[in-house]
Amino acid sequence: MTESLYRLVYFSRNALAGDAEAVRAEIESILECSRRNNAAANVTGALMFNGGCFAQVLEGPYGAIQATLERIQCDARHSGLRVLAFDRRSARGFAHWSMAYVGAAANVDRFADIAKTSAFDPSALDGEAIYDTLKANMADSALA
Repeated sequence: MTESLYRLVYFSRNALAGDAEAVRAEIESILECSRRNNAAANVTGALMFNGGCFAQVLEGPYGAIQATLERIQCDARHSGLRVLAFDRRSARGFAHWSMAYVGAAANVDRFADIAKTSAFDPSALDGEAIYDTLKANMADSALA
């Protein structure tokens, strides 16, 4: 029997401290740890970071997604976490990425669509819009 697949989309405020180099190093640490943990837990997804906030899509078995979310909620690098969507899905959108990433300075233009509609205001964000933006950017680039 195959486990049901779930997709979680969340938004959180950046609580990273330090200069640009320190923040870059923390993001690399988050990605390294996420890729290792996600691969072991059969979780895939993508992370978006713009300096002020994180947005992330996670896909996988219900229990693995719940455990991953709990770790993120306990991580002092995030604040004000808000789940935007958590539902059953028939297929993965990020099947080839244990954790893809959008957010380096060279990718600032990738945030244009979300920034126009929300100004990164969590009350204006929509889980499907974040998913669609990340999915489109993964198709256009090798950011894995």
